[in-house]
Amino acid sequence: MPVTATLLAAASEQQGPGNTLRIVLLVSIVGAALLAWFLLRGYRNSDDND
Repeated sequence: MPVTATLLAAASEQQGPGNTLRIVLLVSIVGAALLAWFLLRGYRNSDDND
């Protein structure tokens, strides 16, 4: 049993992938928004892009 208690104590001190996952999600959302803006700005219908 002491080995199990040691493993549980070590596991409880570690932080999961929460912060990394938040950063990856935020960067992907911002990247998708910028990509959509970049692609959609070419479809504007103005008179000076003949």
